[in-house]
Amino acid sequence: MKSYLAAAIQMTSVPDVQKNLAQAEEFIDLAVNQGAQLVGLPENFAFMGEEDEKLAQANSIAQVTEKFLKTMAQRYQVTILGGGFPVPTDSGKVYNTALLVDSGGQELSRYRKVHLFDVNVPDGNTYRESSTVMAGTELPEICGTEKLGNIGLSVCYDVRFPELYRDLSRQGAHVLFVPAAFTAFTGKDHWQVLLQARAIENTCYVIAPAQTGINYARRQTHGHAMIIDPWGVILADAGEKPGVAIAEINPGRIEQVRRQMPSLQHRVFI
Repeated sequence: MKSYLAAAIQMTSVPDVQKNLAQAEEFIDLAVNQGAQLVGLPENFAFMGEEDEKLAQANSIAQVTEKFLKTMAQRYQVTILGGGFPVPTDSGKVYNTALLVDSGGQELSRYRKVHLFDVNVPDGNTYRESSTVMAGTELPEICGTEKLGNIGLSVCYDVRFPELYRDLSRQGAHVLFVPAAFTAFTGKDHWQVLLQARAIENTCYVIAPAQTGINYARRQTHGHAMIIDPWGVILADAGEKPGVAIAEINPGRIEQVRRQMPSLQHRVFI
């Protein structure tokens, strides 16, 4: 594994798949032209709208999105994470699925979001992800790659559950993906500090693609797609507008931090 550039894409996805995928391609192109070899798209990048609309279109969204990710990876010769899109189940609900695809268009890793966002947010909005989404039942496994290191997947609300990331670090993760559609209300207080905590406690890079702005109706997302180093330093922050955060993933930095703070070697319980 040598140093390389990674990109965390920030979007304002809406209830229009073709519009969203056109926006995603624009930012993939921008990231690749700046040298990125690993590109992450946020949660709900292909569709962000009312839950009943998502269910009605789920089969189509899943097929079109998976084809898009594989086509983009091959066309631009990069590894791409699709940070979360609906994949139908036999139950009538969907899995919120993150998919990692290599530069040949082959699936590397697939993760079904385990922790579902069922929360009454103090700003007056209520979220019941479990009303349409079936929770995954398996912890993610790291994806070992020769050029990009060991990559661990998660999605959004997972970031509040450190045991998931501890398990990924136990497996040898170097890079942790946290694609998200974090609410504006919770994001202003918790987004950055949670991402930094996951980076610091696991001495890993964190790549966090994000949704931003008004997506539909009253749904407003926080933005600030970030890349954070193993010491917790914010290397890139996309701010509040759609765009791309790009930074270097340096294996030497991981080794340096782990020598300076060998906390992973001192684990007792996991």
